[in-house]
Amino acid sequence: MTSAVDPTEETSARGRSPGWVPAGLLTRRTQFAMDLAVLVAAFVLAYLLRFDFAVPDTYRTRGLIQLPVVVMVQFVTLTLCGVYAFVWRYIGLRELGTFARAAAYSALPLLLLRVGLPRAFDDWRIPLSVVIVDTVLAFGGLVAVRVFRRALYERFERDHRARRAGTGRRKRTLLIGAGRAGILAVREIQNRGDTDIDVVGFVDDDPLKQGMVIHGVKVLGRSRDLSRLARELDADQAVVTIADAEPQTVQRIVELCQRTRLEVRTIPGLYDLLQGKVSISRFREIRMEDLLGRDPVRLDEAELERFLTGRRVMVTGAGGSIGSELARQIARYQPSHLLLFERAEFALFDVDREIRHLWPGLAVVPLVGDVGDGERVREVFEQGVPDVVFHAAAHKHVPLMESSPGEAVRNNVLGTEVVGRLAGEAGAEAFVLISTDKAVRPTSIMGASKRLAELVVQDLDGRFPGTRYGAVRFGNVLGSAGSVIPVFQDQISRGGPVTVTHPEMKRYFMTIPEAAQLVLQAGAMGSGGEIFVLDMGKPVSVLELAHQLIRLSGFTPGKDIEVVFTGTRPGEKLFEEIELEGESMDKTRHPKIYIGRLRPYPRETTADALRTLRSLLTLGDPLAIRAYLSELLPEARLAQGQSADTAAAR
Repeated sequence: MTSAVDPTEETSARGRSPGWVPAGLLTRRTQFAMDLAVLVAAFVLAYLLRFDFAVPDTYRTRGLIQLPVVVMVQFVTLTLCGVYAFVWRYIGLRELGTFARAAAYSALPLLLLRVGLPRAFDDWRIPLSVVIVDTVLAFGGLVAVRVFRRALYERFERDHRARRAGTGRRKRTLLIGAGRAGILAVREIQNRGDTDIDVVGFVDDDPLKQGMVIHGVKVLGRSRDLSRLARELDADQAVVTIADAEPQTVQRIVELCQRTRLEVRTIPGLYDLLQGKVSISRFREIRMEDLLGRDPVRLDEAELERFLTGRRVMVTGAGGSIGSELARQIARYQPSHLLLFERAEFALFDVDREIRHLWPGLAVVPLVGDVGDGERVREVFEQGVPDVVFHAAAHKHVPLMESSPGEAVRNNVLGTEVVGRLAGEAGAEAFVLISTDKAVRPTSIMGASKRLAELVVQDLDGRFPGTRYGAVRFGNVLGSAGSVIPVFQDQISRGGPVTVTHPEMKRYFMTIPEAAQLVLQAGAMGSGGEIFVLDMGKPVSVLELAHQLIRLSGFTPGKDIEVVFTGTRPGEKLFEEIELEGESMDKTRHPKIYIGRLRPYPRETTADALRTLRSLLTLGDPLAIRAYLSELLPEARLAQGQSADTAAAR
């Protein structure tokens, strides 16, 4: 039988046990010796108890005859039940069931000997009371020895880590939430000696938990008592240990902690834990997504496996916020090859290195190139032959594109046409464009270019019936490059002021992992020609966002950090929209994905538009490009008569 040996046990067996653990503690031979001693002692004690510690000579002789048989039966049962395959360092409640079965199976033959053998074999007939008492003592003792051994080992381990970590002051910490996540957190902290955390108590609003002691830590009160407890216990920080805490709950706790200048942190998110990136005791700062709150995304894993597993998948703009997260999510489904196309050299190097580290067996192909370079893109398709293409490469910054409309058209429109057309010519199965909510009634060059890119994709779907083309439209993502949150954080770190364009400005927000997961799901379910619209939830006030970030940084808005209104920038809207008039928002089988069905432009119109835009790019006239986009897209609301220099100056 193959046993699962603990690495420390294997090391010890080879004579190289860690210096901080007594050598004899780790060996398997030590475990057998302990078990033998327990089984022998249990049988002897059972006989002594049977006869009130005055065993008659006859029974003493019988006991000596029966002892090796009983011990042998128990050892064989332990082995057959798999007890010696357990890693003793992790003995827990789950393993107790196996010990109970082993106890029952070992007692059964001994009871049969007692009942089935005739009187002539009295030497082998063990008294019933001895069998029962011996079974309880023996297997209870075996479990106790393992628990003691584990406790002793963990004590040595904690002491060793504490010595290595030094003797600096530990942070006195209140854990908010005494549920499963809180229990796991306090247990991991106690098992580690190298942490700087000293848990001084739990805080939980459940009245049934008040006064309870969990792993030696007492539930001291409710969240309303947080300020008082922090002062009385001289606490340094509070940690939210509530799995999937509601944003309202986190916001309330943050406000309570700020009243006493108590640092507040939280446990890692479920996504990070499942990815194995962090342990539950690696507390992190409260982030904006904790306060905004987005329901976890539930994916159709089977559909995504059919779509991605074993396929050659290409991501353009792979070094960007969305592109890199798409690459991470795709890697989970084990494509045969993952092609990362990006023109920013260092960004490509960074994401390539990360994915190779996380998925060392995956065939990752980094490719430097520009989506507007038709020859380079054709070369990539001929060599890589991708089955699925996610087109995330785009210029996205609204004010910058106002001053450079030619670049927005060249990258967002013509680049999409190049990659999409070559995908169709190469026979790719699917092409997915990453679009934006700014394509709805666009007031900016960036939004108009993405709207035209959607029309290009719909046109390509008609030209290449062997390829499923689609676009996925969503709003702002938290923490992406160039988004408002990193800008606010930088302004706060400099002491302010925080600049907000308009007090009534609102935006839709979602997390980068959520957006990437829904893009993959939409791509998998598309049949061709759809514009998928992701459920962005409720719009968020940018002013309130700024206030929350200031509070999270430990400051008071308007007192410690000023908020200044600068006026809307060229191309900006006060409110973003998700769908166009005339689009029918159809539900899909996924609750967070809708289909905006809009009749595509005639093929001649799209082809003529691309030819005209190429000519205008050759002329280099930004005002002419702006005027033509306004004429081409009747839903567009682009400001006219504005030069590039004027837009840049604003």
